[in-house]
Amino acid sequence: MASELCKTISVARLEKHKNLFLNYRNLHHFPLELLKDEGLQYLERLYMKRNSLTSLPENLAQKLPNLVELYLHSNNIVVVPEAIGSLVKLQCLDLSDNALEIVCPEIGRLRALRHLRLANNQLQFLPPEVGDLKELQTLDISTNRLLTLPERLHMCLSLQYLTVDRNRLWYVPRHLCQLPSLNELSMAGNRLAFLPLDLGRSRELQYVYVDNNIHLKGLPSYLYNKVIGCSGKTTVSFVAYCCSTQCLQTFDLLS
Repeated sequence: MASELCKTISVARLEKHKNLFLNYRNLHHFPLELLKDEGLQYLERLYMKRNSLTSLPENLAQKLPNLVELYLHSNNIVVVPEAIGSLVKLQCLDLSDNALEIVCPEIGRLRALRHLRLANNQLQFLPPEVGDLKELQTLDISTNRLLTLPERLHMCLSLQYLTVDRNRLWYVPRHLCQLPSLNELSMAGNRLAFLPLDLGRSRELQYVYVDNNIHLKGLPSYLYNKVIGCSGKTTVSFVAYCCSTQCLQTFDLLS
């Protein structure tokens, strides 16, 4: 297996491949062959899903400077090194299904990042520097241990899809109502008791998922013309129901 791996990486280096697939390789360590000499200067997309990696090398950006997409779904990574902030061309980072407890502030230096997936980890908070990701369009932080969201998140002016399902949120920061591009907001399975009165005021926000928040009793009036439903299921419009009763009891039927 080791010789096969080295051959795969050597061929990618010699032929200047832009894509490299190292999924399902039972890797426990980041392959040294990837970091050998000058690294893989032409590589743009690295797929390392479903391995057993526990860490990333500090010289990752130095050896793979042109990475645009990095897929590390389903590993055992606990800490992302500060050096990841040097991957200045990175547009997509998938660290879902790992063992992350902390996201380093340097993630805010990924100014080209468009898609960030951190679902199914052990995060209790996100650094305020996430708000520096001006190009971010998708943020998935579902199934973590988040009690709140960073106040500066409203500075992600390009954010369209925000998924925070199955966390421990008690409230939604009012600043989120200022996100100008937000189209879909999913907060199912939290501990929400109320929503900001301005939520839904933006014309861009069309889909809101708040099922399985047992303490939530009402909707802000701006959401009455939106599509409210259950994440991961067929979207259902509750407009008429919400306008007449101003409550969310119907969600109990779909939980």
